[in-house]
Amino acid sequence: MNREKANRFYFGIGTLGRDMFYTTVSMYLMFYLTDVLNLPDSTMWWMTLVFTLLRIFDALNDPFMGMLVDNSTSRFGKFKPGIAFGAVTGGIFMLLMFTDMGLKDGAYILVFTIAYLGWDICYGINDIAYWSMLPALSLDQKEREKTGAFARICANIGMYVVVVGILPVTQALTKSLGDAKQAWFVFALGVVIMMLFTQLFTLIGVKENRGQFKKEEKTTLRDMLSCILHNDQLLYVTLSMAIFMIGYTTTASFGVYYFKYVYGDEGMYSVFALVLGVAQLTALIVFPIFSKRMNRKKMYRLGTGLVVPGYLLFFFSPMNMIFIGISGLLIFIGQAFIQLLMMMFLTDTIEYGQLKLGRRNDAVTFSLQPVINKLGGAVSSGIVGVTLILTGINSAKSAEEVSSAGVMGLKISMLILPLIMIVIGYYIWEKKYKIDEKEYARIVGELKARGDLLEG
Repeated sequence: MNREKANRFYFGIGTLGRDMFYTTVSMYLMFYLTDVLNLPDSTMWWMTLVFTLLRIFDALNDPFMGMLVDNSTSRFGKFKPGIAFGAVTGGIFMLLMFTDMGLKDGAYILVFTIAYLGWDICYGINDIAYWSMLPALSLDQKEREKTGAFARICANIGMYVVVVGILPVTQALTKSLGDAKQAWFVFALGVVIMMLFTQLFTLIGVKENRGQFKKEEKTTLRDMLSCILHNDQLLYVTLSMAIFMIGYTTTASFGVYYFKYVYGDEGMYSVFALVLGVAQLTALIVFPIFSKRMNRKKMYRLGTGLVVPGYLLFFFSPMNMIFIGISGLLIFIGQAFIQLLMMMFLTDTIEYGQLKLGRRNDAVTFSLQPVINKLGGAVSSGIVGVTLILTGINSAKSAEEVSSAGVMGLKISMLILPLIMIVIGYYIWEKKYKIDEKEYARIVGELKARGDLLEG
């Protein structure tokens, strides 16, 4: 196996457990609080506020974490120390969140807040360091697409292992252990072990090509701010991605509630997720084939052209799995294309910023990816939490206890608001993002001509 293929494999495998880890918290921690711990509305108002404010705070903190990664000079490189530290400490904080300590009201909110903030910061360090490594592996756009596509395939496998398995596994563990809280802790423990195991593949197997880039001075606070604020293409793609992720994450976070309280059959959620997972993985596998025949702009239009009718069909769909399934396929196949393209757009802004500002800040630039994800998660958590309380779903025990107005409220929050956000995100990208394939080749050529990129 040559070095490019080896890096592609070891880099991709590393995110399999990472996305199991992230998905468990980002998509199901709220369900754990409402339907396992059965927290009352009075406490859930506070928890919703905690989710929203802490994610916003931590998102704004991520560029500083990126600066630390960029300034790392260890013998293991500048990316691997952050990956290792974030994985181990993040795993500890995650287990604390899924541990029943018998605390109530203010005491529980305080301990949970500390654990959640710790998890968010540590995962952010890991995420920044991990994805910042991608542009350091190759300057070739097609090789980046292959590596990114394989990484997204592994990430989606990890995500859908959790999405499909979490309810059946925790239900089986509940029967075996006799306690749902213990069952969810055991599931979380298994996820943490899997995350640490797959991260070892990246830590041990990936080899950076350090001789390809000119050595630079350490990044200062002024450099960090300049890297972000003066890179207009980075700002536009970040804004577009953030709005898209708010919509997508909101829809995904409502999934289990939709099938339990609207569709009326919680068990169908896993079946639905399995079908979507296979479809999304297929979309990522065929992505390189499409990229050979279509430029990125056409591919983004294709993805959006699938997502928009998918949302409309889902909203007006009767309670029939055929219609719901078709709409879900359209949404998540299109989303797979868009999310991978967004990562490639963000990657290419590194060389753009290097040409414009004279510095290559991989980690500071990629620190905006967790910023995007956390802002998306913060806003979506707020939308989900407020919707569950106002529609009466948080206090309901079954679909029969939810009013028609409550059902409509959930569907509007789950489908109409996200659709509006995704369309706005596309519009911003279409009007403002200028780094196409031809422009990127020109940028790399100029960087090599002035000695900022070396042959190595």
